[in-house]
Amino acid sequence: MSATKQELQNEVAALVVSALNLDIGPDEILPDAPLYGEGLGLDSIDILEVALAVSKRYGFQLRADNADNVHIFSSLASLTQHIAEHRVK
Repeated sequence: MSATKQELQNEVAALVVSALNLDIGPDEILPDAPLYGEGLGLDSIDILEVALAVSKRYGFQLRADNADNVHIFSSLASLTQHIAEHRVK
């Protein structure tokens, strides 16, 4: 993984922790562990909070009706990849 992609992944992990006031450090979110359900244990409300934080920070909308959301939010790595491809900020 390139340094910039690693930096973005660290930034996204910190954003998730901050947006949800999690009691863990960003470095404790494993890149390939599930975000939703088992793994990090996020629920649909948490995912909405993360989507809002991502849209504010990176300048693009994560739409609730996007068929790819299951994949986008499947892990920190997939969320980071999606942000890298669509960010405008």
